[in-house]
Amino acid sequence: MAKILVTGGLGFIGSHTVVELINAGYEPVIVDDLSNSDPKIIDQLVKIIGYKPPFYKLDLCDEQGTKELAVKEPDIVGIIHFAAFKAVGESVQQPMKYYRNNFYSLLNILNAYDGKPVNFVFSSSCTVYGQPDNLPVTESAPVKTAESPYGNTKQIAEEMLMDMQKAGSSYKVISLRYFNPVGAHPTALIGELPIGVPQNLFPFITQTAIGKREKITVFGDDYNTPDGSCIRDYIHVVDLAKAHVAALKLMETETFKGYDVFNIGTGKGSSVLEVIHAFEQSTGEKLNYQIGPRRGGDIEQVWGDVTKSKKVLKWKTELDLDTMMQSAWDWEKYIAQNPL
Repeated sequence: MAKILVTGGLGFIGSHTVVELINAGYEPVIVDDLSNSDPKIIDQLVKIIGYKPPFYKLDLCDEQGTKELAVKEPDIVGIIHFAAFKAVGESVQQPMKYYRNNFYSLLNILNAYDGKPVNFVFSSSCTVYGQPDNLPVTESAPVKTAESPYGNTKQIAEEMLMDMQKAGSSYKVISLRYFNPVGAHPTALIGELPIGVPQNLFPFITQTAIGKREKITVFGDDYNTPDGSCIRDYIHVVDLAKAHVAALKLMETETFKGYDVFNIGTGKGSSVLEVIHAFEQSTGEKLNYQIGPRRGGDIEQVWGDVTKSKKVLKWKTELDLDTMMQSAWDWEKYIAQNPL
């Protein structure tokens, strides 16, 4: 089986992608520094896939340690790079933390396997678009000034990867521009597990519903949207995980050369208030929420045109908002009864 290195492989998206890689016949090798994940997720993965995948605890900002990893795992044919800090609000408050981690980790893993024919999937973000002029936003839309340091790290990382390609790199590269991943695995054995106060909407919703949090704050109701709250394109994490497999499959073809980028979303937007009400309707749980001021770094509204992903990547979403809600709620109830 082809070995795929999954950096940040015990995180939310990474752990689901490990499962989908195995389902597709790949052999994942996990790297994670556990700064925003739990080592017990390995045990949860074993319950789903039936064996324990190789795991290395490593901070990829450690250049020497990353070089040693490449020596220990020389047969890697693909890398899926998730290892990055990802909270928009936190990045506004602590920008240097984001620039250091997100750039050093990328540079070190690229350098470690430089010269080898590796298929590289980069975990990018719709934040590279800033606030788009036209919606739905396409991959050819002009990249505007990022609204947050997090978004800026994704913009610059994509530029780094494109420049690397122009210089004749041995890598093939696909950047997947995610919209908003949510939900959990249908077994309810893995899902989003934020350390401390959640930075994203869905875990805040489920933690409020189960009583861990007192209430949800909706950051602004005065945006130029139908109900005044921000609009996002929410995608089920299992659908998102399958997009990484599709990206690897595309790069394995002889026709794929160099570098490409794809929007990974559903192609439609939902507002924060719509999501809150959809959760209440889907689960029967009432939520305590309040309206607060706008949050720095937030984009007013964005959702993606996914035509290219359907046509070229041969991938599309299959799971709806109701499934996202119910799976996230099932996961929250599972960890309440089975603390990790």
